[in-house]
Amino acid sequence: MAERQRRKTIKVPLLVLLLYMLIGGVFLATSTGSFVVNFKELGFSIVSSVQRGVNSVYTGIKTFFSSVAELAQLKKDYELLTEKLEDYKYLQRNNVEIRKENERLKELLDYTETLPYDYCTAQIIGRDPNANYSGITINKGSHNGVGKGMPVIAIQNGNVGLVGKIISVGPYTSMILPIYDYQCNISAKIEKTRDIGIVSGNGYTSEYLTMSYIKKRVMDEIQYGDVIVTSGENDNYMKDIPIGTISSISAFDYDTSLELHIVPVIDFNRLENVIVANFKNLSIMD
Repeated sequence: MAERQRRKTIKVPLLVLLLYMLIGGVFLATSTGSFVVNFKELGFSIVSSVQRGVNSVYTGIKTFFSSVAELAQLKKDYELLTEKLEDYKYLQRNNVEIRKENERLKELLDYTETLPYDYCTAQIIGRDPNANYSGITINKGSHNGVGKGMPVIAIQNGNVGLVGKIISVGPYTSMILPIYDYQCNISAKIEKTRDIGIVSGNGYTSEYLTMSYIKKRVMDEIQYGDVIVTSGENDNYMKDIPIGTISSISAFDYDTSLELHIVPVIDFNRLENVIVANFKNLSIMD
Protein backbone atom coordinates (compact mmCIF):
# COMPACT_ATOMS: atom_id res chain seq x y z
CA MET A 1 0.00 0.00 0.00
CA ALA A 2 2.82 2.34 0.89
CA GLU A 3 4.50 1.56 -2.40
CA ARG A 4 1.37 2.54 -4.38
CA GLN A 5 1.06 5.84 -2.51
CA ARG A 6 4.69 6.59 -3.21
CA ARG A 7 4.15 6.02 -6.98
CA LYS A 8 1.15 8.37 -7.02
CA THR A 9 3.12 11.10 -5.27
CA ILE A 10 5.80 10.80 -7.91
CA LYS A 11 3.29 11.06 -10.85
CA VAL A 12 1.48 14.15 -9.57
CA PRO A 13 4.54 16.47 -9.53
CA LEU A 14 5.41 15.23 -13.04
CA LEU A 15 2.00 16.26 -14.37
CA VAL A 16 2.30 19.63 -12.69
CA LEU A 17 5.70 20.11 -14.32
CA LEU A 18 4.31 19.32 -17.77
CA LEU A 19 1.45 21.73 -17.20
CA TYR A 20 3.86 24.51 -16.23
CA MET A 21 5.94 23.85 -19.33
CA LEU A 22 2.84 24.06 -21.54
CA ILE A 23 1.73 27.34 -19.95
CA GLY A 24 5.24 28.71 -20.29
CA GLY A 25 5.32 27.81 -23.93
CA VAL A 26 2.06 29.63 -24.56
CA PHE A 27 3.32 32.75 -22.83
CA LEU A 28 6.56 32.54 -24.70
CA ALA A 29 4.70 32.21 -28.01
CA THR A 30 2.67 35.33 -27.29
CA SER A 31 5.63 37.34 -26.05
CA THR A 32 8.19 36.53 -28.79
CA GLY A 33 7.89 36.73 -32.58
CA SER A 34 9.75 33.58 -33.48
CA PHE A 35 7.11 31.10 -32.36
CA VAL A 36 4.30 33.22 -33.87
CA VAL A 37 5.93 32.95 -37.25
CA ASN A 38 6.23 29.18 -36.87
CA PHE A 39 2.54 28.89 -35.98
CA LYS A 40 1.66 30.97 -39.02
CA GLU A 41 3.79 28.75 -41.21
CA LEU A 42 2.19 25.71 -39.69
CA GLY A 43 -1.28 27.09 -40.29
CA PHE A 44 -0.38 28.03 -43.85
CA SER A 45 0.88 24.52 -44.47
CA ILE A 46 -2.29 23.02 -43.05
CA VAL A 47 -4.54 25.35 -45.07
CA SER A 48 -2.50 24.76 -48.22
CA SER A 49 -2.78 21.01 -47.77
CA VAL A 50 -6.53 21.31 -47.25
CA GLN A 51 -6.82 23.52 -50.33
CA ARG A 52 -4.82 21.08 -52.40
CA GLY A 53 -7.02 18.23 -51.21
CA VAL A 54 -10.20 20.16 -51.94
CA ASN A 55 -8.87 21.18 -55.35
CA SER A 56 -7.94 17.57 -56.15
CA VAL A 57 -11.40 16.38 -55.15
CA TYR A 58 -13.04 19.19 -57.18
CA THR A 59 -10.85 18.44 -60.17
CA GLY A 60 -11.64 14.72 -59.90
CA ILE A 61 -15.38 15.38 -59.69
CA LYS A 62 -15.21 17.85 -62.58
CA THR A 63 -13.23 15.37 -64.66
CA PHE A 64 -15.73 12.61 -63.84
CA PHE A 65 -18.73 14.65 -64.92
CA SER A 66 -16.87 15.86 -68.00
CA SER A 67 -16.11 12.25 -68.88
CA VAL A 68 -19.76 11.32 -68.41
CA ALA A 69 -20.80 14.19 -70.67
CA GLU A 70 -18.20 13.23 -73.28
CA LEU A 71 -19.35 9.60 -73.11
CA ALA A 72 -22.96 10.66 -73.66
CA GLN A 73 -21.89 12.82 -76.62
CA LEU A 74 -19.83 9.96 -78.05
CA LYS A 75 -22.87 7.69 -77.75
CA LYS A 76 -25.01 10.24 -79.63
CA ASP A 77 -22.31 10.61 -82.29
CA TYR A 78 -22.08 6.82 -82.60
CA GLU A 79 -25.85 6.47 -82.99
CA LEU A 80 -25.86 9.25 -85.59
CA LEU A 81 -23.01 7.65 -87.53
CA THR A 82 -24.72 4.26 -87.33
CA GLU A 83 -27.90 5.78 -88.71
CA LYS A 84 -25.97 7.47 -91.51
CA LEU A 85 -24.23 4.18 -92.28
CA GLU A 86 -27.59 2.40 -92.56
CA ASP A 87 -28.83 5.19 -94.84
CA TYR A 88 -25.69 4.81 -96.95
CA LYS A 89 -26.18 1.03 -97.18
CA TYR A 90 -29.82 1.57 -98.15
CA LEU A 91 -28.84 4.06 -100.85
CA GLN A 92 -26.11 1.73 -102.04
CA ARG A 93 -28.57 -1.16 -102.33
CA ASN A 94 -30.98 1.11 -104.18
CA ASN A 95 -28.22 2.23 -106.53
CA VAL A 96 -27.34 -1.40 -107.25
CA GLU A 97 -30.98 -2.19 -107.96
CA ILE A 98 -31.32 0.90 -110.15
CA ARG A 99 -28.21 -0.07 -112.11
CA LYS A 100 -29.54 -3.60 -112.58
CA GLU A 101 -32.91 -2.25 -113.67
CA ASN A 102 -31.22 0.13 -116.12
CA GLU A 103 -29.18 -2.75 -117.52
CA ARG A 104 -32.32 -4.85 -117.98
CA LEU A 105 -34.17 -1.99 -119.65
CA LYS A 106 -31.19 -1.21 -121.89
CA GLU A 107 -30.97 -4.86 -122.86
CA LEU A 108 -34.69 -4.83 -123.61
CA LEU A 109 -34.41 -1.61 -125.61
CA ASP A 110 -31.44 -2.81 -127.63
CA TYR A 111 -33.30 -6.00 -128.54
CA THR A 112 -36.62 -4.37 -129.43
CA GLU A 113 -34.89 -1.97 -131.81
CA THR A 114 -34.05 -4.99 -133.99
CA LEU A 115 -37.57 -6.45 -134.08
CA PRO A 116 -39.17 -6.55 -137.55
CA TYR A 117 -42.71 -6.36 -136.15
CA ASP A 118 -44.77 -4.17 -133.83
CA TYR A 119 -44.54 -4.72 -130.08
CA CYS A 120 -45.08 -3.18 -126.67
CA THR A 121 -43.10 -3.72 -123.51
CA ALA A 122 -44.87 -4.55 -120.25
CA GLN A 123 -44.12 -5.17 -116.62
CA ILE A 124 -45.33 -8.19 -114.65
CA ILE A 125 -47.63 -7.05 -111.84
CA GLY A 126 -49.10 -10.35 -110.66
CA ARG A 127 -48.72 -14.12 -110.74
CA ASP A 128 -50.91 -17.08 -109.94
CA PRO A 129 -48.71 -20.06 -108.97
CA ASN A 130 -51.67 -22.44 -108.86
CA ALA A 131 -50.84 -25.54 -110.89
CA ASN A 132 -54.34 -25.53 -112.40
CA TYR A 133 -54.04 -21.97 -113.67
CA SER A 134 -50.58 -20.41 -113.91
CA GLY A 135 -51.55 -16.96 -115.11
CA ILE A 136 -49.16 -13.98 -115.28
CA THR A 137 -50.65 -10.48 -115.20
CA ILE A 138 -48.99 -7.55 -117.01
CA ASN A 139 -49.65 -3.80 -116.86
CA LYS A 140 -50.66 -3.38 -120.53
CA GLY A 141 -54.05 -4.01 -122.10
CA SER A 142 -56.30 -3.14 -125.02
CA HIS A 143 -55.65 0.56 -124.43
CA ASN A 144 -52.04 -0.19 -125.43
CA GLY A 145 -53.04 -2.33 -128.41
CA VAL A 146 -52.60 -5.72 -126.74
CA GLY A 147 -54.86 -8.40 -128.22
CA LYS A 148 -55.85 -11.91 -127.27
CA GLY A 149 -53.61 -14.63 -128.70
CA MET A 150 -50.54 -12.40 -129.11
CA PRO A 151 -47.24 -14.14 -128.28
CA VAL A 152 -45.10 -12.91 -125.41
CA ILE A 153 -41.32 -13.08 -125.34
CA ALA A 154 -38.59 -11.79 -123.04
CA ILE A 155 -34.85 -11.19 -122.98
CA GLN A 156 -32.96 -12.31 -119.91
CA ASN A 157 -29.18 -12.28 -119.40
CA GLY A 158 -28.75 -11.68 -123.09
CA ASN A 159 -30.94 -14.63 -124.08
CA VAL A 160 -34.26 -14.32 -125.90
CA GLY A 161 -36.94 -16.79 -124.88
CA LEU A 162 -40.62 -17.54 -125.27
CA VAL A 163 -42.84 -16.62 -122.28
CA GLY A 164 -46.30 -17.59 -123.52
CA LYS A 165 -49.32 -15.95 -125.12
CA ILE A 166 -52.05 -13.49 -124.16
CA ILE A 167 -55.30 -15.27 -123.18
CA SER A 168 -57.25 -12.44 -121.53
CA VAL A 169 -57.24 -8.68 -122.17
CA GLY A 170 -58.60 -5.77 -120.13
CA PRO A 171 -58.33 -2.05 -120.82
CA TYR A 172 -55.09 -1.64 -118.91
CA THR A 173 -54.02 -5.16 -117.91
CA SER A 174 -53.70 -8.53 -119.61
CA MET A 175 -53.19 -12.17 -118.65
CA ILE A 176 -50.45 -14.41 -120.07
CA LEU A 177 -50.70 -18.18 -120.33
CA PRO A 178 -47.03 -19.16 -119.71
CA ILE A 179 -45.36 -22.03 -121.52
CA TYR A 180 -45.02 -24.02 -118.28
CA ASP A 181 -48.83 -24.15 -117.82
CA TYR A 182 -50.19 -27.65 -118.39
CA GLN A 183 -52.76 -26.23 -120.86
CA CYS A 184 -50.03 -24.75 -123.05
CA ASN A 185 -49.00 -26.76 -126.14
CA ILE A 186 -46.55 -25.26 -128.63
CA SER A 187 -45.51 -26.45 -132.04
CA ALA A 188 -41.71 -26.57 -131.77
CA LYS A 189 -38.67 -28.06 -133.44
CA ILE A 190 -35.14 -29.10 -132.61
CA GLU A 191 -33.02 -26.26 -133.98
CA LYS A 192 -30.19 -28.53 -135.15
CA THR A 193 -32.15 -31.30 -136.86
CA ARG A 194 -35.35 -29.30 -137.65
CA ASP A 195 -37.52 -32.21 -136.41
CA ILE A 196 -40.93 -30.99 -135.26
CA GLY A 197 -42.80 -31.96 -132.11
CA ILE A 198 -45.09 -30.53 -129.41
CA VAL A 199 -43.77 -28.83 -126.26
CA SER A 200 -46.12 -28.99 -123.24
CA GLY A 201 -45.99 -27.50 -119.76
CA ASN A 202 -46.25 -29.39 -116.49
CA GLY A 203 -47.83 -26.67 -114.36
CA TYR A 204 -44.85 -25.44 -112.34
CA THR A 205 -41.97 -23.04 -113.02
CA SER A 206 -39.57 -25.39 -111.23
CA GLU A 207 -40.33 -28.34 -113.53
CA TYR A 208 -39.11 -29.10 -117.03
CA LEU A 209 -41.19 -28.89 -120.19
CA THR A 210 -41.93 -32.02 -122.19
CA MET A 211 -41.41 -32.40 -125.94
CA SER A 212 -43.25 -35.25 -127.63
CA TYR A 213 -43.64 -36.74 -131.14
CA ILE A 214 -39.92 -36.73 -131.99
CA LYS A 215 -39.11 -39.90 -133.95
CA LYS A 216 -36.59 -42.33 -132.50
CA ARG A 217 -34.53 -42.19 -135.70
CA VAL A 218 -33.02 -38.87 -134.57
CA MET A 219 -31.75 -40.43 -131.33
CA ASP A 220 -28.15 -40.42 -132.52
CA GLU A 221 -28.37 -36.88 -133.91
CA ILE A 222 -29.43 -35.01 -130.78
CA GLN A 223 -27.74 -34.44 -127.46
CA TYR A 224 -28.12 -32.61 -124.17
CA GLY A 225 -28.06 -28.84 -124.54
CA ASP A 226 -29.58 -28.75 -128.03
CA VAL A 227 -31.89 -25.77 -128.46
CA ILE A 228 -35.64 -26.12 -128.99
CA VAL A 229 -37.33 -23.26 -130.90
CA THR A 230 -40.81 -22.39 -132.10
CA SER A 231 -41.71 -23.91 -135.47
CA GLY A 232 -43.84 -20.97 -136.62
CA GLU A 233 -46.59 -23.34 -137.73
CA ASN A 234 -50.30 -22.74 -137.01
CA ASP A 235 -49.56 -19.01 -137.02
CA ASN A 236 -49.56 -18.86 -133.20
CA TYR A 237 -45.94 -17.86 -132.57
CA MET A 238 -43.13 -16.30 -134.51
CA LYS A 239 -40.66 -18.70 -136.06
CA ASP A 240 -37.38 -19.72 -134.36
CA ILE A 241 -37.98 -18.15 -130.94
CA PRO A 242 -35.96 -20.17 -128.37
CA ILE A 243 -38.05 -22.15 -125.88
CA GLY A 244 -35.39 -24.10 -123.98
CA THR A 245 -32.64 -26.71 -124.15
CA ILE A 246 -32.72 -30.49 -123.92
CA SER A 247 -31.90 -31.78 -120.43
CA SER A 248 -32.79 -35.48 -120.85
CA ILE A 249 -33.80 -37.93 -123.58
CA SER A 250 -36.06 -40.92 -122.92
CA ALA A 251 -36.98 -43.78 -125.29
CA PHE A 252 -39.68 -46.33 -124.42
CA ASP A 253 -40.18 -49.71 -126.07
CA TYR A 254 -43.92 -49.24 -126.31
CA ASP A 255 -43.62 -45.86 -128.08
CA THR A 256 -42.20 -44.96 -131.48
CA SER A 257 -41.38 -41.43 -130.31
CA LEU A 258 -38.83 -39.96 -127.91
CA GLU A 259 -39.71 -37.96 -124.85
CA LEU A 260 -37.45 -34.94 -124.33
CA HIS A 261 -37.24 -32.90 -121.16
CA ILE A 262 -36.68 -29.22 -121.86
CA VAL A 263 -35.28 -26.57 -119.50
CA PRO A 264 -36.82 -23.18 -120.39
CA VAL A 265 -34.52 -20.39 -121.54
CA ILE A 266 -36.42 -17.95 -119.29
CA ASP A 267 -36.13 -18.16 -115.51
CA PHE A 268 -39.75 -17.32 -114.70
CA ASN A 269 -39.04 -16.81 -111.01
CA ARG A 270 -36.84 -13.83 -111.93
CA LEU A 271 -38.84 -12.52 -114.86
CA GLU A 272 -39.95 -8.87 -114.51
CA ASN A 273 -40.42 -7.38 -117.98
CA VAL A 274 -41.83 -8.90 -121.16
CA ILE A 275 -42.46 -8.01 -124.80
CA VAL A 276 -45.91 -8.49 -126.33
CA ALA A 277 -45.35 -9.04 -130.02
CA ASN A 278 -47.74 -8.29 -132.86
CA PHE A 279 -45.94 -10.24 -135.56
CA LYS A 280 -49.03 -9.95 -137.77
CA ASN A 281 -48.15 -6.25 -138.03
CA LEU A 282 -51.09 -4.84 -136.15
CA SER A 283 -50.19 -1.53 -134.54
CA ILE A 284 -49.45 -1.57 -130.83
CA MET A 285 -48.89 1.68 -129.00
CA ASP A 286 -46.36 1.53 -126.14
